[in-house]
Amino acid sequence: MPQRIVIGISGASGAAYGVRLLQALADIPGVQSHLVVSNAGWRTLRHELDMTPADVQRLADVVHDNDDIGASIASGSFAAHGMVIAPCSMRSLAAIAHGLADNLLTRTADVMLKERRRLILMARETPLHLVHLRNMTTVTEMGGIICPPVPAFYQRPQTVDDIVRHSVARVLDLLGLEHALTTAWPGLAHFDADIPAP
Repeated sequence: MPQRIVIGISGASGAAYGVRLLQALADIPGVQSHLVVSNAGWRTLRHELDMTPADVQRLADVVHDNDDIGASIASGSFAAHGMVIAPCSMRSLAAIAHGLADNLLTRTADVMLKERRRLILMARETPLHLVHLRNMTTVTEMGGIICPPVPAFYQRPQTVDDIVRHSVARVLDLLGLEHALTTAWPGLAHFDADIPAP
């Protein structure tokens, strides 16, 4: 059986994270990707990446309608390895934190939590007010992982894709999936060797 990974794309800015994650999963043997996109997510994909639904759907092994609350991924009996919402809006975060399984994306996230499976939320908002922070705490207390896509400038990114790729690599690490997107941090001594002595 393949390792099934559910990818949710909500309406927050940062649609590139979800797309890049789907592309990365397609390159990992033995992984089957399941995609669910919110209505706002489709709008953001169009606005930020000029991608049509067909463009995005081609990247996934299985695509689910966000209104289909009876889809396979809505059940705990569906053996999924984990779920990533990339990006995760504050609306989706709030629904997950309070158990409001009102569409397939939030229902599937609820299933991950109740079945004690890995749920990773690439929460995308700044600045954060108190309710945002409390919702993040609530999801963390339930076993979810809040993983904001924060740029790592020590990697010396040269392009936007470098920044996106690093965050996606961190998510794949959290899922326990081997990948070739980045290499492990070698330590500052690795870089200091190239710096001339004073």
